[in-house]
Amino acid sequence: MAESANPPRPQDEVVDIARDLIRIDTTNTGDNATAKGERAAAEYVAEKLAEVGLEPKIYESAPGRASVACRYPGADATRGALLLHGHLDVVPAEASEWSVHPFSGEIKDGYLFGRGAVDMKDFDAMLLALVRDWKRNGKVPPRDLVLLFTADEEAGSDYGARFMVEEHPEVFEGVTEAVGEVGGFSMTLPNDLRVYVVQTAEKGLDWLRLRATGRPGHGSMLHDDNAVTRLARAVANIGGHEFPVEMTPTVRQFLESVSELTGVEFDPNNPDEAVAKLGPIARLVGATLRNTANPTRLNAGYKTNVIPSAAEAVLDCRSLPGRNDELEATLKELAGAGIDFDYEIRQPGYETSFDGPLVDAMAEAIRLSDPGARTVPYMLSGGTDAKAFATLGIRCFGFAPLKLPADLDFTALFHGIDERVPISGLQFGVDAMDRFISRA
Repeated sequence: MAESANPPRPQDEVVDIARDLIRIDTTNTGDNATAKGERAAAEYVAEKLAEVGLEPKIYESAPGRASVACRYPGADATRGALLLHGHLDVVPAEASEWSVHPFSGEIKDGYLFGRGAVDMKDFDAMLLALVRDWKRNGKVPPRDLVLLFTADEEAGSDYGARFMVEEHPEVFEGVTEAVGEVGGFSMTLPNDLRVYVVQTAEKGLDWLRLRATGRPGHGSMLHDDNAVTRLARAVANIGGHEFPVEMTPTVRQFLESVSELTGVEFDPNNPDEAVAKLGPIARLVGATLRNTANPTRLNAGYKTNVIPSAAEAVLDCRSLPGRNDELEATLKELAGAGIDFDYEIRQPGYETSFDGPLVDAMAEAIRLSDPGARTVPYMLSGGTDAKAFATLGIRCFGFAPLKLPADLDFTALFHGIDERVPISGLQFGVDAMDRFISRA
């Protein structure tokens, strides 16, 4: 498709692209048979990149599971390349629960609604609108940019980022740093000062299946080798355990910075107390003070009067960076004898320091875009594609700039009902990313 003679401004095009992406249903249920929308989204992205003279390539890990990559040559090829990445898949949405259809891309009250509006087709659209504008105007980035739009982030990244890392490492040649989700959004402190959080750390992800075995028998008989009761004790012990507080450098710096900015006293020996004083911000940091292990599923038996030979439970565990072995040892101690462990997913966390020229470029971009605002590091308690890229030795950051209304509970919108992003936030993001990449 030929480019228009009068192309739109990136601040306008970002809205159109985000709407288009939302209208492509890329729901990821974890079943390849239901993930065909990822291919359609990948083709859309590739077309947008090719229209302005870039050379995208689509990589398919399984039928329909498609990712897109291309390289935008920079002025200094001797510098390490910068990876800019976003995922194209989204979690399911139940239309009956929404005020608008989740894949309509409807604009209402100054917001763009739709599944993926904040996770993370907003940032995908920012990247596309920005590089299209740069290419149209002959702008050359300071160093090579590698653009990557992935499948399957919402189900562990095996068919997206991990596939790319393991099967196509050439895409990442020369890449030293990466920028993607989840960070860059503003939070308004109690004193009305805005801070923009930059993700510099991410907890590890362990999806763990526990299995207990026992002697099957009739439900009417006395029984001292019951798999269900053995598993139930293990699950209760794990679910009731409170893991100790362990502050990583990122979390300590976040708490120290925000406490200083708000005038709240910070006692490093009692970080829970400091978190409790932070109001809504507490949700962002509370789960990053310790390992967590939450039982989420149970399965046993097939008939009421039959004692089963096995029982299973699934845990969602999130470990602090460098603590996944420590977490496993604690879980085995809590579970006791006779419980087998089997990992469905085991992805260690990562952490990098909040310093260096790239961090300085982020801070300067925010300062110019929102004078008086500050940037602070934080740890994400969830997971992103960054875990896969970190295995290549790439420094990973979350920086997808959004200036948000003070009363918007932004983090609740991730995977939430009526997911939405402010139109003004999208436009702010394009401007801030322009300033950032120009200095990166």
